[in-house]
Amino acid sequence: MTDRLRGKVAIVTAAGSGIGRAIARRFAAEGAAVVVSDIDETRALKVVQEILGAGGKAGAYVCDVSDSGTVRALVDYAVGHHGHLDVFVNNAAMPIGARLQDMSDQDWRKVQAVTIDGTFYGTREALRVMTERGSGSVINITSGAGLAAEPMLGAYGAAKAAVINLTKTAAVEAASHGVRVNAISPGSIETPPLLGWIDQFPGGRKGFERQIPLGRIGKPEEIAAVALFLASDEASYVSGATIPADGAVSARLASPRADLP
Repeated sequence: MTDRLRGKVAIVTAAGSGIGRAIARRFAAEGAAVVVSDIDETRALKVVQEILGAGGKAGAYVCDVSDSGTVRALVDYAVGHHGHLDVFVNNAAMPIGARLQDMSDQDWRKVQAVTIDGTFYGTREALRVMTERGSGSVINITSGAGLAAEPMLGAYGAAKAAVINLTKTAAVEAASHGVRVNAISPGSIETPPLLGWIDQFPGGRKGFERQIPLGRIGKPEEIAAVALFLASDEASYVSGATIPADGAVSARLASPRADLP
């Protein structure tokens, strides 16, 4: 590792597993002090122990991102303990699968409350302290479902599309204060939710991966590498961007075609 985040303080939400865990671990390995935030204290503490065991700096904070007051307290905790905040990663989301015509009001609101409301709260509270300091990087994790239609994930896709627009607006508003705001759009990543159903796909995992131009699902660490770039000073002129990390899925025209060799 190269100490690309040495001296920086970072918050990562939903950092107890999957992509959030990989980002928290990579940030710590690059020298950042990381606040590992998750709604599940046990998972957050486990990641903290992994980071400490590897010689990094980390602490856990239990946070329900759908509660604006808790998100504000999370940022205040980070600033109170470390003196400043340099990076905020909005990673928390809640997909609920259902056709739009069958989705209940309650499930719709659950998805929006975590996925877009939580990202708004995190962005707002991060900007509150970053703009005053004159520097910082906010990274929002969106999804391919926010770039194009994903059947059965209409509520989630709508929320993720809103995250993309929120990212652009925040980037423009915060630019004069020296704060950058970007998004990452992961494709199919090797996380517990995906691995829980991929074998049910026609042809199993191999059949699923044949639909991806690069021929495989991604790893959480590959998303963490993109997040590291956006968090680092190497991305000092990058703001308002949504970076796909999906094996070229979003680059392909999804029209009827013969199989490619």
